[in-house]
Amino acid sequence: MAKKMSAPFTGRCACGTIRYEVTARPIMMFNCHCRDCQRTTGGAFTPVVYVPAKAFKITKGSPRYYSTPSEMGGHNKRGFCPECGSRLFGGESEHGQGITASSLDDPSLFKPNVDMWTSDAQPWDHMDPKLPKFEKYPPQG
Repeated sequence: MAKKMSAPFTGRCACGTIRYEVTARPIMMFNCHCRDCQRTTGGAFTPVVYVPAKAFKITKGSPRYYSTPSEMGGHNKRGFCPECGSRLFGGESEHGQGITASSLDDPSLFKPNVDMWTSDAQPWDHMDPKLPKFEKYPPQG
């Protein structure tokens, strides 16, 4: 039986220098196939758990940040561990915070709802045919 994601949940970088906690259920979980995510992960996509901004808290350490242009929000501020280089966060806004699913203490809780930015997906990226696909962002609403 699949586990459901409930709050609170926690995560960390590879070396444990950065830890975080989320005290609310995710707003959305998705796979982002944009070219920027491909470059920052070294893979086909970034698996993202998007949570309410007010429910997200760094409980240990201080990440470093790097911003890249974003079609949706002007820039995408990504958080990394300054010690081990693990990418932990991205897509920060006043409404929410994106967290890389692989940084969760229990990454098996990640259940993506959609594939987005499929317009940038690589031919070797084999997406789950059951997930809804969006060329860019899903409709907001």
